[in-house]
Amino acid sequence: MLEHDDLLPISALQHMIYCERQAALIHVARLWADNTLTVRGSNLHETVDGGAGENRGDVRVRRSVPLRSDRLGLVGKADVVEFRRVGGGGGVRLRGTPGLWLPYPVEYKRGKPKKYRADEVQLCAQAICLEEMLEVRVEEGALFYGRRQRRTVILLDDELRVLVADTAGQLRDLISAGTVPVRRRDRRCDQCSLLELCMPPGPGSRSAVEYLNDALDGGT
Repeated sequence: MLEHDDLLPISALQHMIYCERQAALIHVARLWADNTLTVRGSNLHETVDGGAGENRGDVRVRRSVPLRSDRLGLVGKADVVEFRRVGGGGGVRLRGTPGLWLPYPVEYKRGKPKKYRADEVQLCAQAICLEEMLEVRVEEGALFYGRRQRRTVILLDDELRVLVADTAGQLRDLISAGTVPVRRRDRRCDQCSLLELCMPPGPGSRSAVEYLNDALDGGT
């Protein structure tokens, strides 16, 4: 088993898919800043995670479920895992509850479905952790988007699983290298909470990470 300090946060996969420079600023340079969007997202997660578990017929709802995968070197938590009763095999036993149950991860997001697959990668990584921890196969999960107030069902197919593994490997390589990719402005930057740290306004201005690198090298 990997030591806890060697495990990477599942949430970092989303940063990596969105922007490698953002991932490096957060997980290499250790920089962070909030904006309205990140605060709203944090508030949503706190509300979901802080709720109580529920039992509804053939569904058992558990919140803020700890997750870990030694195979991919990931650690984190799921907002919600629904355990759904199954009639045949392939499920797990829950303490004090008869029958077999199959986990179904549900990740909550503030906005709406995105064109890139960052949310799907995060959800699939949670499912892979559940599979490794519980020794079951998780074929499906869901993303709940606050703006639409409904779920989007995600099929956790082989293509998505390969993307998760590849992204985890690229993230580990990025952090091991200890470098921050060069900055390139595009439409994603306008919604990034790190914009002013990454690309401060004004001609000739340096980003926070560039300033720190120059200082460490003896520059001014």
